[in-house]
Amino acid sequence: MLGKRICVGWNRLFLCMPVVILIVHLLSVTELNQQNNFGGVHKKKPRKSDHLILGPAAGEGLPDRLQCQGTKALSKMHFGTSLNNSRSPDRVALVTVFTIYNSTVESRPADLVTVGNISYGKLERSMAILNIFVNFIQAVMPQSNVIILTDPASELPLNRDMVTIQPIQGEYSRDKLMLQRIRSYIAFLESRLEGLNENQEQVTHFIFTDSDIAVIDDLGQIFTDYPDFDLALTFRNNKDQPLNSGFIAVRGTVEGIKRGKAFLQEVLKVYSSRFMESSRMLGDQLALAWVIKSHPNFNTRRFSKREAFLDKIGGASVLFLPCSVYNWTPPEGAGQFHGMPLDVKVVHFKGSRKRLMLESWNFFSSSSNLSDMLCLILKSGRTKYDF
Repeated sequence: MLGKRICVGWNRLFLCMPVVILIVHLLSVTELNQQNNFGGVHKKKPRKSDHLILGPAAGEGLPDRLQCQGTKALSKMHFGTSLNNSRSPDRVALVTVFTIYNSTVESRPADLVTVGNISYGKLERSMAILNIFVNFIQAVMPQSNVIILTDPASELPLNRDMVTIQPIQGEYSRDKLMLQRIRSYIAFLESRLEGLNENQEQVTHFIFTDSDIAVIDDLGQIFTDYPDFDLALTFRNNKDQPLNSGFIAVRGTVEGIKRGKAFLQEVLKVYSSRFMESSRMLGDQLALAWVIKSHPNFNTRRFSKREAFLDKIGGASVLFLPCSVYNWTPPEGAGQFHGMPLDVKVVHFKGSRKRLMLESWNFFSSSSNLSDMLCLILKSGRTKYDF
């Protein structure tokens, strides 16, 4: 009798096993779905777009912002005259740091990105950005030289009129590139001091920029509109990173170059001693902010106003220019954004906005209308692109 009861018990257990396994499986699937929904390891990253996506133009109805109908500008943009008609006989040269890495050269078919009718590998992509950087400068400031500071080991496939490639020894690894950029600026200014005299008739001013910018107005006017500065920086209303290092102007006089060089040497010193953990990204901007804020009489509240101002930092007269005019960046992703100012002079395609830089040049080269091109940028800027 006891043996019969045991057999019945085992039979019931075997009959229940499929139900138990099914319940455990359903619980596991539910838990996995919850992990995916709440940022689990299996959550897929959003895919970047491989073509322009036009959306609504931010800033509609605001009187000091660009107004667009499609890619047609409805606002009057007040672009200055080119250097051919500038009030100053001085020249302006734009200087950038650019190098090629081995990993950039070795492209695979999967790395190809197509814009218009052209497909770009990693090397072609980098060189396309550099060429368009030059294109915009030569279209808007045709009398200006472009100087590319590079690693002597880099053989840049670039042969353009009014473009000079100047090798400067240094450490151009990706992890040290921002640090090397300041060193290259200092070495360049030192080379310009050689043979420069106080009484030369024509002066060449220098504007150091990232290579992913589009100059859309005459920047030479900075040196005539603000005749008393040695060095110019761009600022934004950002507590942690109020200064952007993608635009630095130095007056080309002997004193201007000396003071600009001394200022950058102080930034380099702070960078090397305090921000080496950020040597790949942001270290130069953090060091810039440290040098500026370390002066006891400097009023950081001026960064909250969209107005240029002068201040004495160490021995240099520093001009602070608003990023919204001289270093404007299209929006990326979601977030509050108030459109494009009507007086913008430089558009900075940093981060994943590189495709937009190429698309903008393609549009401008076919239309020759800067205002309409800015509408294309304004309506496309929120998307993360693949370039």
